[in-house]
Amino acid sequence: MKPDPGAAMASAGILGRLAVWVGRSEDAVLAVALVLMALIPVIELVGRSWFNIGIPGATDYLQHLTLWIGFLGAMLATREGRHLKIGAATDRLPPQISHVVDCLVAFISAAVCAGLFGASLQLVVAEAPGLPPWTANIIPDFAERWLEPFGLFESGGLTKVAGWIPIWVAEAIMPFGFAVMAIRFILHASTRGWVRGLVGLSLPAMILLPILGPDSASQLVLPGLILLVVAAILGSPIFILLGGAALLLFWGDGVTVAAIPVETYRIVASPIFPTIPLFTLAGFILSEGRASERLVRVFRALFGWIPGGLAVAAALLCAFFTTFTGASGVTILALGGLLLPVLLKGGFKESFSIGLLTSTGSLGLLLPPSLVVILYGVIARVPIIDMFKAGLLPGVLLIAPICLFCVWQGFKTSAGRIPFGLREAAAAIWIAKWEVIMPILVLVFIFGGFCTLVEASALLVVYALIVEAVIYRDLSLQQLVTMFVKCGALVGGVLIILGVAMGLTSYLVDAQVPMHAAAWGTKHLHSKWVFLLALNGGLIVVGCLMDIYSALIVVVPLILPMAESFGVHPAHLGIIFLANLQLGYLTPPVGMNLFLASFRFEKPLTSVSRNAIPFLLMMAVVVLLITYIPWLSIGVLELLK
Repeated sequence: MKPDPGAAMASAGILGRLAVWVGRSEDAVLAVALVLMALIPVIELVGRSWFNIGIPGATDYLQHLTLWIGFLGAMLATREGRHLKIGAATDRLPPQISHVVDCLVAFISAAVCAGLFGASLQLVVAEAPGLPPWTANIIPDFAERWLEPFGLFESGGLTKVAGWIPIWVAEAIMPFGFAVMAIRFILHASTRGWVRGLVGLSLPAMILLPILGPDSASQLVLPGLILLVVAAILGSPIFILLGGAALLLFWGDGVTVAAIPVETYRIVASPIFPTIPLFTLAGFILSEGRASERLVRVFRALFGWIPGGLAVAAALLCAFFTTFTGASGVTILALGGLLLPVLLKGGFKESFSIGLLTSTGSLGLLLPPSLVVILYGVIARVPIIDMFKAGLLPGVLLIAPICLFCVWQGFKTSAGRIPFGLREAAAAIWIAKWEVIMPILVLVFIFGGFCTLVEASALLVVYALIVEAVIYRDLSLQQLVTMFVKCGALVGGVLIILGVAMGLTSYLVDAQVPMHAAAWGTKHLHSKWVFLLALNGGLIVVGCLMDIYSALIVVVPLILPMAESFGVHPAHLGIIFLANLQLGYLTPPVGMNLFLASFRFEKPLTSVSRNAIPFLLMMAVVVLLITYIPWLSIGVLELLK
């Protein structure tokens, strides 16, 4: 009997409508979660300050909203194909081979997500009521080893979010999220059912793998790690590499893989982590509105009379945006298309303009309210305010030579220079006044002690939303929803990396790798200055190969004990760490900003790399100064105390 084409088309239509409905529902839930995350701290601050009341359990709600936003965003990033990757070698392969490679990458990605699903399910089952009988013997040991240290299990029972939501309900988003991502990796492998079926075999394979004995599991660790690295080179997401490595290492040692979601929960649901989605959201609101155009006019009016003033304005604007969006490449993607035509029209060479915009994509990395500075403070247990103080002068020093180079280019080519007009400057500032005062408000919020860092980030989101959507009316409701979705995908892609990387770090700490590294460094590196030089080189390589968020989670715990043994202040180490990783983003041939700029400006990677080299060399000199003159960070920190 022949298949009915009409029935097949009807079935496809139903599935298509279902997919659209699921996608819209997913977008709506994520948008609502982001809005709630911004509103709760503001309502709490206003109620506490003016009415002496607050929202009971506000901190708990925020922490677990971060967890949900992270996994909802990661699901969305999988749907849209927006996960951060090391590379995608399939772009250079013939179509037939590329299709096979895509299926292999999908198989591995789905397998790792299935393994993380099982690990997360163990955690949820361990904390859920009405446990099955077979858990009676393993739950006490698991709770004592992994749950009690983080306050997830108490002698009187399991803790509750805000005193009423069972914590296992909040954590259920983890196995659900990993399951959805596994299914989406399978569906993206191919449009052919039999190919999806083959890729789907990764799910039962991961269910059977933990059944293997310890000897068999340990023998699979090295081949598995090699396979993960190959998959990452071929295009699998970074979180697949880190999460898969953590699964293999824990399995190989016979340790419960539920340790991974416990660490994921601990880092993502920490009190300071809501600042990451909030500051990122503020940056997205500004970039999606016309704030960049108004600020270009302001900087051009104020600095355009300087030789190369237009380029100086572009560099300062990029640094401003990077402080809000972090080292995620958003600055290049959001501002590159706007600023490149402006620079070319101003008379600057294309090579200089592309090099400038590529290098300034992470220029504001050390200045408040930088997300990576906050993250380092959380990991290294350094007060966030101290990290911001320590990064002020180094951050300015990284910007200064770029601006001087722009001035020199202006002298050389007479480009980008316009007469100063007081009336134009005043008009530009007046039109953009609500955005011009934004960095001042952020500094007052953070350093003035009027509110916590989370509340300051939430106030900034609400303020930016009012300015762009109400005062300037640049964002419609549909644009806001689209912007929330883009922001959620980016935040989810970052937070899922942080979560699984924390699981890998937990294994490294348990294996005493940091202690062994510190002992090796003390034995072979006989001078603090030699250690710092080796640190510079190593971190540049790390910056080339890893995104800054996973590098912070994985590498910082490894080098902290070694740095302490040489007497390096943790805040100084943080500034060195971030400045070197910024260099790694520009280092050919695999720096992330080079790839993003090549994509945004539609230029060959070799051309973009060549254009960025002068800026890379200038920043390298500043990084050496930051490294070998501790006063630039620690001295300023002491002065501002």
